[in-house]
Amino acid sequence: MEATVPGHADTHAHGHHGHPPSGLMRWVTTTNHKDIGTMYLWFSFAMFLVGGMMALTIRSELFQPGLQILEPERFNQMTTLHGLIMVFGAIMPAFVGFANWMIPMQIGAADMAFGRMNNWSFWLLPPAATLLVTSLFVPGGAAAAGWTLYAPLSVQQGMGMDMTIFAVHILGMSSIMGSINIITTILNLRAPGMNLMKMPLFVWTWLITAFLIIAVMPVLAGAVTMILTDRHFGTSFFNAAGGGDPVLFQHVFWFFGHPEVYIVVIPGFGVVSQVVSAFSRKPLFGYASMVYATASIAVLSFFVWAHHMYTVGMPVGGQLYFMYATMLIAIPTGVKVFNWIATMWRGSLSFETPMLFSLGFIFLFTMGGFSGLVLAMAPVDVQMQDTYYVVAHFHYTMVAGALFSAFSATYYWLPKWTGHMYNEKLGKVHFWLSLIFFNMTFFVQHFLGLAGMPRRIPDYALQFTEFNQISTIGAFGFGLSQLLFLYNIITCIKGGPKAPAKPWDGAEGLEWDLPSPAPYHSWETQPTVK
Repeated sequence: MEATVPGHADTHAHGHHGHPPSGLMRWVTTTNHKDIGTMYLWFSFAMFLVGGMMALTIRSELFQPGLQILEPERFNQMTTLHGLIMVFGAIMPAFVGFANWMIPMQIGAADMAFGRMNNWSFWLLPPAATLLVTSLFVPGGAAAAGWTLYAPLSVQQGMGMDMTIFAVHILGMSSIMGSINIITTILNLRAPGMNLMKMPLFVWTWLITAFLIIAVMPVLAGAVTMILTDRHFGTSFFNAAGGGDPVLFQHVFWFFGHPEVYIVVIPGFGVVSQVVSAFSRKPLFGYASMVYATASIAVLSFFVWAHHMYTVGMPVGGQLYFMYATMLIAIPTGVKVFNWIATMWRGSLSFETPMLFSLGFIFLFTMGGFSGLVLAMAPVDVQMQDTYYVVAHFHYTMVAGALFSAFSATYYWLPKWTGHMYNEKLGKVHFWLSLIFFNMTFFVQHFLGLAGMPRRIPDYALQFTEFNQISTIGAFGFGLSQLLFLYNIITCIKGGPKAPAKPWDGAEGLEWDLPSPAPYHSWETQPTVK
């Protein structure tokens, strides 16, 4: 038996002769948190491009009324896969990649707690993504029920739906294992002297997110398993003729789906907290209140699921409860925005690319929050339900929220990861193009929704043409400006100018938001590999 030291799982994964494997096998068998974090990030970017191409296909169809390039069924398959791939393939793996890279460093641990489980949780993703994408090419095509997979549609569709269910199960397994690993690492491998209230906020937000994932992923698994048995084993969970109820699916799905929205955005809160603090050159304002606000957002997210379901015929008392509970979430969210602004107040600000993306996040996420408050009102939502207003709302929270904070994190930590600086001018161009085209794409969709354009339709009335054309042009601009990002990253990795020891001048290392000096075992005092 080989004894292993916790956090050093990679010491015995080196093949028979004691040499670490090289080439492809290094990546297949690695238990190193940095390698695995890198794979997560590249995988998520690849999925971002795939999901983005689907979005552009959708927008191309909507450039003018009438059916141009997609059959209605194909159009719905595109919306389904775009949603599933962006949420489970692009955004979540990106933040797990950041977690893998940064959490051990930020808490002074040698590695993640479970090296081999870490490797496995990554390698479950490519097969799941393959299942999703290839479901387009099977008889009957991919699931066309939308990313929410609503019954009874999802019970009636072809084998692409079965592939989707299988993919969702695999993605859920990956997320749960990653979360167990993150929680164990944070709770057990912190350096001496680092108690919970001294951890960087990124670590806190991931601790909270990981608990959310473990709580709700099994719920999604239950929902899609019930669809599976309805499809193949004669059960009637969602079939009214057999005593089931299609609305039951919505309840189960959204009990997963609403916390999922916060799973997507809470790690972004952590990134923005650290970046804003760094480029304001002062500690985060109200560290403790940030931790409590994030935790209360996570707890409240379990009590608001049916605000996605105001139109299913729930009693008025139920609508009132979900309306007030939803509005309550605005309070801790407002606390966070206030704290970010107070951090910048009278700080010594500089506006490098990471800071720009974090500021873009704060501005756009706040707008998404406001449209969310509008949709929280039951009588208003009954009018807005399933219109483009909802599409605009959740893209302001998820694209502007998760994606902008992910860009911010990438630019912020890239010098640390690669030892090279990226091209700052190019980074700023990437930011401004993304900001302008993002708003061009999604801001006009509020007006489409207010005018009554339903979502998930391939054709529309003539009155919606202009706004749809603006939206489509914006989407192509946004998509193309991400190629600048890719170019900047690759040139940086291949050897941009050498990064100084503290790339963000005056922003001292990673522990800015700690109320006390960095612990002795912080990564800052560990020897760096040249």
